[in-house]
Amino acid sequence: MQSAKMETFDNKRILVVGMGRSGVACARFLNNRGGRVTVTDSADEKTLASAAADLRSQGISVALGPHLAKFFEAADLIVLSPGVPHTLPPLLDALRRGVPILGEIELASRFIQDPIVAVTGTNGKTTTTTLLDRMIHASGLTTFVGGNIGTPLIEYVAEGIRRDRVVVEISSFQLDTITCFRPAVGVLLNITPDHLDRYDDFSAYAWSKGRIFENQGAADVAVLNSADPAVAQISRRIVARKWFFNPQSPEDDGAFIDDGALVIRIQGRAPQVVNLASTSLFGSHNLENIAAAALATLAAGGNVGGIESALGDFKGLPHRLESVGRVGGVRYIDDSKATNTDAVLRALDAFDSPIVLIMGGRDKGGGYGLLQDAVKRKVKGLVLIGEAKDDIAGELGAFCGNVSKVSSMTAAVRRAHEWALPGDVVLLSPACSSFDMFKDYAHRGEAFRVAVMKLSEEG
Repeated sequence: MQSAKMETFDNKRILVVGMGRSGVACARFLNNRGGRVTVTDSADEKTLASAAADLRSQGISVALGPHLAKFFEAADLIVLSPGVPHTLPPLLDALRRGVPILGEIELASRFIQDPIVAVTGTNGKTTTTTLLDRMIHASGLTTFVGGNIGTPLIEYVAEGIRRDRVVVEISSFQLDTITCFRPAVGVLLNITPDHLDRYDDFSAYAWSKGRIFENQGAADVAVLNSADPAVAQISRRIVARKWFFNPQSPEDDGAFIDDGALVIRIQGRAPQVVNLASTSLFGSHNLENIAAAALATLAAGGNVGGIESALGDFKGLPHRLESVGRVGGVRYIDDSKATNTDAVLRALDAFDSPIVLIMGGRDKGGGYGLLQDAVKRKVKGLVLIGEAKDDIAGELGAFCGNVSKVSSMTAAVRRAHEWALPGDVVLLSPACSSFDMFKDYAHRGEAFRVAVMKLSEEG
């Protein structure tokens, strides 16, 4: 449970950096608490005109365009949005001067009295967080779900909401700006190379993920993937009770799959069995997500009945191995949320049929060599789009018989259609961010769906 360390911000000069959804929510909250708030964003006035006008109407100053040092120099407190690089020169200067720099998650947590259940990891965060929220709710407890999954956590505070449990998805960027954040239950799903355009190396990225546990005490619970080497290394320094999925020892508290069921063994409790027959999720990675969510549910006070009920109702999330149609006996699968190589590996592992794989977008710095063996074994055709298509072709082209570079999603789907045979799978699993060609991964996935629908209409 968090403790309220701040109550008002009377006359504090506060700079909010970034005008995304969480930045705007923080600005309003701080303004209502008496702060003298300025918001800065590198976008221009035309791009953010509506949001800027709304904030100004509430008495909040807005400075758009290049980040000016004078706003950072005048601030008593800086609230940093997760998408803003920590390497901004005026931000580094403020840090050297000792100005407190908080993120939205840290700020919100200082006012939350209800137990927080937090989920992080490279892949599977949103699926696991959604499952967890539904499992806890189906167990008879009231929940709020937010953070990186959509609704800023600060809105829970600003609107005076009270729930039995607060379920939060947290990214590494959000964990970079915590100081006191302490979840009663923390979940770390996996750590594989990602966001290396923002971190010095993989170790720095992994350390950021591990921060979810740094303020936990002996009464808290850490849910961990003991089959992941980076997670296993982090687990050695955790003081909370450790519950593992993929447990490596029969003495470990945790959960494992046995004969189509999830078996949960926690010291001091009778073994519990979760029937998985009703779930529509497929792939070994989703079994891990289910196990992690189930353990966290029990740690948060839920029960097996709630876990099974939620699994029966849950149909998966958009753009995560989502079937968008079948044309000429070929399945078309939207996995646009797969923005790194580990996510693509998990997607490829979910299918036994030959795959035509659509990849590409904006490179995130992790390379694609990890996919070479899986591409050689499973992929009959590789269709590449976006800024990274030449790099991907250079690393994976020799491991696939058919490689084509195209300029649009429509062209990619049509080329895949030419190569696919009845029984095959056409899989959009990009291993890249979407921002070179699309607004976000959902926009990219929708473009894929529209292109498939056109194919279907043409017969």
